[in-house]
Amino acid sequence: MLVQDVYAFLDEIAPFSDAMDFDNSGLLVGSPSAPVNKILVTLDCTLPAIQAARQEGADLIVSHHPVIFDPLKQLPAGSVVYELIRSGISVISAHTNLDLAQSGVNDALARQLGLNGAQTLSPIRCTAPDKTQTVKSLGQIGCLPAPLPPKDFAGLVQKRLGGNVRFVCGNRPVSQVAVCGGSGADCLADALAAGADALVTSEVKHHIFLLAAQQGITLVDAGHFHTEDVVIEPLCRLLRQRFAQTPVVPYHLDVIQTL
Repeated sequence: MLVQDVYAFLDEIAPFSDAMDFDNSGLLVGSPSAPVNKILVTLDCTLPAIQAARQEGADLIVSHHPVIFDPLKQLPAGSVVYELIRSGISVISAHTNLDLAQSGVNDALARQLGLNGAQTLSPIRCTAPDKTQTVKSLGQIGCLPAPLPPKDFAGLVQKRLGGNVRFVCGNRPVSQVAVCGGSGADCLADALAAGADALVTSEVKHHIFLLAAQQGITLVDAGHFHTEDVVIEPLCRLLRQRFAQTPVVPYHLDVIQTL
C-alpha cells in the first residue's frame, strides 16, 4: 500500500476540494509513492505524536489539524517538520474537509453526545473539481433522548467528552442540541435560528457567552481538543475497514493542562 492509496480513500470520505479557503489540508509531508506499513491517527501532529509513531513503527501520520499551516521560513533541527523528514514519516492532514464530511468531526460529536436525528446546522456550499456543487454541513443539530436542565446537560457534555467545560444556562430545558467541533461560536446565530436549546462548541469569547445568556440558549464550551478528538477512533475504524492488512493506531494527547 502507498501513501496515495490512503490519500485517495480520505478524499472519498472527506473530499479535499471541500476544504475552506484558509485551510491547508492534503499530503503535507512525504511522497505519494512512499510505502505505508502502519498508520497513526491523531488530532495534532506534535513531537510526542512523532515519537509515538516511531515507537509504533508507523510511517504515515493522518492528522486532523494541518502539520503545516503558515509558510515555513526555516526548518530548524528538532522542529516538527524536520523530525518528520528525518524519520521518513509522511503526513496527510484532513482539516476543514473532515469537519464538513458526513462521517467527520461533527457527526462523531453528535453521536458521542447521544443526539438523535442529527441534521445540517450551517450549510456550506462546496464545489468539486468537476465544478459540481454540493451542500455540506458545518455543525449539526439533533435531539437528546430526553430533555435535561441546562446544568445537567453541561454535566453530560463533560462526562461524554472529558476535559473541562464552561457554560451559561439558557432559560429552558435542553432538548434540541446544536454542535460544532472546534472553534464554532460563529454558529450561535444558526443554532438560535434552528430552534436549538443548546450549542456545544469551543473557544467561546466572553461577549458570546453574554449574548447566549441574553438570548436564553445554553452555550457549552467543551474545549477544542475534546470537541474534535472524538473523530479519531471512528476514523481509525474506517481506515481499518478499507485497509484490513495495515495496522492503524490512534494517538490521543491534549497538551493543554488546567489547574
